[in-house]
Amino acid sequence: MPYLWRMPIGFAVSLHLHPAIAGEPLLSVEEFTVVVGKGIKSNGEGRMFDRNNLRQVSLIEREQLAKHAESLGHPGFAPGEARSNIETKGLDLIKLIGRNIRIGEAELRIYQPRTPCHKMDLLAPGLRERMMDGQQGIMAEVVQSGIIRAGDYIAPLP
Repeated sequence: MPYLWRMPIGFAVSLHLHPAIAGEPLLSVEEFTVVVGKGIKSNGEGRMFDRNNLRQVSLIEREQLAKHAESLGHPGFAPGEARSNIETKGLDLIKLIGRNIRIGEAELRIYQPRTPCHKMDLLAPGLRERMMDGQQGIMAEVVQSGIIRAGDYIAPLP
């Protein structure tokens, strides 16, 4: 795969699963399995998996979260606090909309910006508004099943 050396490469900093009870804090994990057409196995104990919709995996950049925290005078958001399944470093995810990426054994298709929910303002007043217009992370669907681990490289595919 020589094209990987010419492409910008980031990595998955941390991974998070939705808890069985909606609204509870996300659970940090070292790895999870993604399944084509379903999403993340064990995400939300059935609430988030097996729905047959595109909202399968959410990703956001740690760099973006740090900018939001700084602009809002917040000390910084802990991993998982922004309620994304994968927090990344080294990639501008919004620029990858419409493209496929490889993370670990899996392949995801990035298809749209993430829509921030009201819970963002509970973390820091004004955060939801800041997470608009390309500042909010993205949504992806699984196109190749596999295991994703914290620390895995992320490579955009041609």
